[in-house]
Amino acid sequence: MSKKEKTPDMVFSVSWEVCNRIGGIYTVLSMQAKALSERLNDKLIYIGPDFGLEENELFSEDKELYKEWIASCKKKTRISVKAGRWNIPGKPCVLLIDHKNVEDELNDFLFDMWKSYKVDSLNAYGDYNESVLFGYASAKVIENFQTYHKLTKKSVMAHFHEWTTGSGLLYLKMNVPSIKTLFTTHATTTGRSICFNQKALYQYFANYNGDQMAAELNVTAKHLVEKHAAHEADCFTTVSDLTATECKQLLEKQPDIVTPNGYEDDFVPSGTKYTKARKEARAILKNVAEKLLGYQLDDDALFIGTSGRYEYRNKGIDLFLESLKLATNETENNKEIVAFILVPGWNIGARKDLQQKLADSNANYNLCRRFITHDIHNFDSDLIVNAIRSFRFNNEKSDKVKVILVPSYLHGNDGIFNKCYYDLLIGLDLTIFASYYEPWGYTPLESAAFGIPTITTNLAGFGLWCSTEQVDISNGVAVIHRNDTNYFEAADSIKDNIIQFASMKKKEVQECSKKALNLAKNCSWDTFISYYMDAFQIASKKKN
Repeated sequence: MSKKEKTPDMVFSVSWEVCNRIGGIYTVLSMQAKALSERLNDKLIYIGPDFGLEENELFSEDKELYKEWIASCKKKTRISVKAGRWNIPGKPCVLLIDHKNVEDELNDFLFDMWKSYKVDSLNAYGDYNESVLFGYASAKVIENFQTYHKLTKKSVMAHFHEWTTGSGLLYLKMNVPSIKTLFTTHATTTGRSICFNQKALYQYFANYNGDQMAAELNVTAKHLVEKHAAHEADCFTTVSDLTATECKQLLEKQPDIVTPNGYEDDFVPSGTKYTKARKEARAILKNVAEKLLGYQLDDDALFIGTSGRYEYRNKGIDLFLESLKLATNETENNKEIVAFILVPGWNIGARKDLQQKLADSNANYNLCRRFITHDIHNFDSDLIVNAIRSFRFNNEKSDKVKVILVPSYLHGNDGIFNKCYYDLLIGLDLTIFASYYEPWGYTPLESAAFGIPTITTNLAGFGLWCSTEQVDISNGVAVIHRNDTNYFEAADSIKDNIIQFASMKKKEVQECSKKALNLAKNCSWDTFISYYMDAFQIASKKKN
């Protein structure tokens, strides 16, 4: 956006994940907020759900902020609103709304969506109704805010994220067309469902019809909200060229602009703080691994990691384990490898015997399960557990590769590491994110930002952004070619990069780390926020 072009008078950003840390969109918005707030100040207001929690560490309520309007809004719409600040860098203004106050209006609104857009909600299930209700209530709040503050002739914009808020966009288009709307899909409902159901997304991609596949996979209601929000938005965006292609095919709408996801580098320590943090993280990882395994590790053991949501195929956890198995038979590898799978599972809690062992090295300990740090409900049916067993990662001292599953969120209180994810990430030597379906891919970007060389794939938006020709880990980021049919070739390529990295000299590793850092710097929000400003301009110029 050029300096001569004006910023909007007010921007509302609506997401289920505002002050609600449940997935990748939280990472996008919470990291984006500082750069966007610097450009819009308090003309930017985030809207999220209010779950009635007595305490929410992510939200600080300010009962004086918009006090008169909140009282008026409650009277006019029956929707309770809390105003305050999101406890993240930038401290942006936030409205948390109790969408369930207008639950009795849902059926009428579902009919309105059918009448105007043929959104069929009859066979909807799961989280559909609540998501539609949240989007609807958010739009009502935005409408009331505009009216109360006499902004009808001002440039007011509402940005809706993911299908879970798309209903709000449709409400505004039906009732308040003067408010310009933006819609971002971070991953299409139908594309994700195709992958979840073990269908080949890429091999037959050009022949897929979004409506037909949504019906086959029983996600029609969600798909239609998403599709019509994309078509009706004054500016439709997505996060990568990869997902833009998906949108064009499955939603029959080419995004107006791609708005890639950046990161804030102020959460990465530098200088002596970096060195200290890495040393501490490595010591914690080594200590837990040694107590779990029951023996000492080499001081120069290679610590490898993967992380993300528990999507065994989509996130490439299967391919990660396959490549590690290949590495166990690699005669050129003389370095001990410890691979950490930092993926939350159906967690019961920290293993009591491991906790005792960490507190007292002489405590009794069950060596029968020395590959998992936390107890899980579905131990015998867990996909990762069964893969570790089938690949025979026995974690004996003589084994070249040891695998450790950490099935817990790492928020600093997991009972074993008691460190946040980033505080452990910095202690790894190499990360691998072998994604099959990944619209963007924050995990490899975060790794690179911490100077940890990483391996990703061309089926991740970030990997595609880097370069599909960047296949060598010596570049700091290696992008492995994946498709629907080259699973074993991709595993072999990852294995080769692991072995290449393991054989690097100290100076080569340092150079590799520096290249990863330099690449990540090109992805900072200071750079990428310009795409959002351009999106606002596209929306402002759209004629109704």
